Amino acid sequence: MAKFKDKKIRKIWVEKEEKWYFSVIDIVGALTESISPRKYWNKLSQRLNEEGSESVTKCLQLKLLASDGKKYLTDVADLEVIFRIIQTVPSPNAEPLKLWLARVGYERIEEINDPELSINRAMQTYLKKGYSKDWINQRLKSIEVRKGLTDEWLDRGVKQGYEFAILTDDITKAWSDMTVREFKNKRGLKKQSLRDHMTNMELILTMLAEATTTEISKVKEPDGFEESRDIAKEGGEIAGITRKEIEKKTGKKLIS
Repeated sequence: MAKFKDKKIRKIWVEKEEKWYFSVIDIVGALTESISPRKYWNKLSQRLNEEGSESVTKCLQLKLLASDGKKYLTDVADLEVIFRIIQTVPSPNAEPLKLWLARVGYERIEEINDPELSINRAMQTYLKKGYSKDWINQRLKSIEVRKGLTDEWLDRGVKQGYEFAILTDDITKAWSDMTVREFKNKRGLKKQSLRDHMTNMELILTMLAEATTTEISKVKEPDGFEESRDIAKEGGEIAGITRKEIEKKTGKKLIS
């Protein structure tokens, strides 16, 4: 359950997509305080369909637990679609969220014009979450290293999205003996960033693996995704050897 102004919002995690889906009826009910949120949503969805909005067509039907203890198919949507639906609801309760979305959009445009702003905002966000300055510096450096790697992959004809994810898995598996999903499961994470839940040493090993992969790729100049996979494993293995050597010398496991 999620909560909005003490209203319960049902949600479900879809492992295959690595996404949370939220009950549209619960969201609409919380925003409008309607005595019949289902009817309200039916009318709203009809209007959105007539206006040509994609919000309704992007909703799914998944089984959620009802008040009678049974599960029924109900309209659900991911966070992006939920935000679009919120923008169509004429309710005072929706106004703070609409203002926040407008503010986030404005800040995003500012960051495109001046990328340094995004770095400063990231630092402030991490500080507010209680991270130490040393950890934040490592995390920001890891972003720089990652960007260098993804630029190299693009230059070698690797496609963003699925292929990037596989190569990242190859690197992570080679240095940590776990895929990204296995690593996240070990931490009890779902949608959250794995790197935001790494220790300093784990971040350092991740950077070493990715920086090494970048350098090997520049030398070997792989052609496309499959050849890049071999190099990703090589870069990860070098960091993996380093991890094992440190563990051998200290007698402690580096993956917390």
